[in-house]
Amino acid sequence: MAKCEVCGKGVSFGKKYSHSHIRTNRQWKPNVQRVKVVVNGTPRKAYVCTRCLRSGKIERAI
Repeated sequence: MAKCEVCGKGVSFGKKYSHSHIRTNRQWKPNVQRVKVVVNGTPRKAYVCTRCLRSGKIERAI
């Protein structure tokens, strides 16, 4: 679910380093919101990241 339907931004993976420098796997999830958007003139709900919402890449439905 943590994937933007507009830009395709998804989960990224990396390592978490503790104080003793022990490495464990972790993941960063994008800030994805479920909003009503207008697609081809009809309103529908979609998962959109806040970067796309803020930059105006989608048209919000009211």
